[in-house]
Amino acid sequence: MQTVTAPEGGTLDLRVGDVVEVRSQAEILATLDENGELESLPFMPEMLRYCGQRLTVYKVAHKTCDTMTRSGMRKMENAVHLTGVRCDGGGHGGCQAACLIFWKHAWLRKVDRADGVTTPAAPADAPRLLPLLTIASRRPPAQDGTELFRCQATELLRAAPEVLPIRDLGQFVQDVRSGNANVFWAGRAFLVGVYNRLPSRLRPKGGKQWGYLVGRATKTPTGRTNLQPGDLVRIKSREEIEPTLNAELLNRGMGFDSEMARMCGRTARVLRRVDHIIDERTGKMLHMKEPCIVLEGIVCEGAYNAVCPRAIPPYWREVWLDKLDGPSIPAQRDGRTDVPRPVAGTAE
Repeated sequence: MQTVTAPEGGTLDLRVGDVVEVRSQAEILATLDENGELESLPFMPEMLRYCGQRLTVYKVAHKTCDTMTRSGMRKMENAVHLTGVRCDGGGHGGCQAACLIFWKHAWLRKVDRADGVTTPAAPADAPRLLPLLTIASRRPPAQDGTELFRCQATELLRAAPEVLPIRDLGQFVQDVRSGNANVFWAGRAFLVGVYNRLPSRLRPKGGKQWGYLVGRATKTPTGRTNLQPGDLVRIKSREEIEPTLNAELLNRGMGFDSEMARMCGRTARVLRRVDHIIDERTGKMLHMKEPCIVLEGIVCEGAYNAVCPRAIPPYWREVWLDKLDGPSIPAQRDGRTDVPRPVAGTAE
């Protein structure tokens, strides 16, 4: 199998806030192998509409969390996330995960910030990429005929094969230099990571990891309230949420962790109800028995997770949210969850 690496000059010196322009379809096609990948990272059909557009760097994706095998942080080469650019699932069966898209440097060109972020007219490329990307977005079906998908999330372990140990201080230096976080934010994440890797006998409160969450339920409640996009809610306190969790900190299979506990007490609008997402491990479309809730402006900030820049939107059970009085307003049309609260890197 042919492996295509970034062309000469494909590495850019990018920081948070830099302006970039997404290259044309023809230029991007020249970087891809027969599977529509560059360095094992797929270029997806959902990314085509950004060709020719100018956007700002949201985070430098020099590392990413492993949500499949829980191996920790993994090293990513020459990639960034762009502000507000999330997968809309249009090329992957309508998946509602809204993952922040990875962009390889070779797919971008750096623009002088003085030129602004106005979007020039996209070149009139023939749709040469779409057939390749459409085919590449599917795996061979399962034995029972189930459709299997392939996307950046399902291929992430191949695209980022190297595990970054918490003792690798260079990753935190890069977080600060790139603008992903300030010194306080990076230092705290390092200390929490070291603490969580201590033997349980050396950690207080029964050896629990940082955050000290305790699940108290033997049978987890549902608490359906039929929340709808635009509804205003308050995230309940951890004292209210812990009784809804079992010993594994799950509520009917959905986890609640210390990153989410940091958000207790915040108010936000319901962005959407989520009932189907792609299973990153298998590529199957998962259909939830009960929809979960995604909140506008609430994303994982990586405070306790090694400053992960992936900004995954947490999934909330309705029982963890209180609906507040007040008129509902339409959710943001583009589904962006990372704009209203750009707080990562800000001391609390």
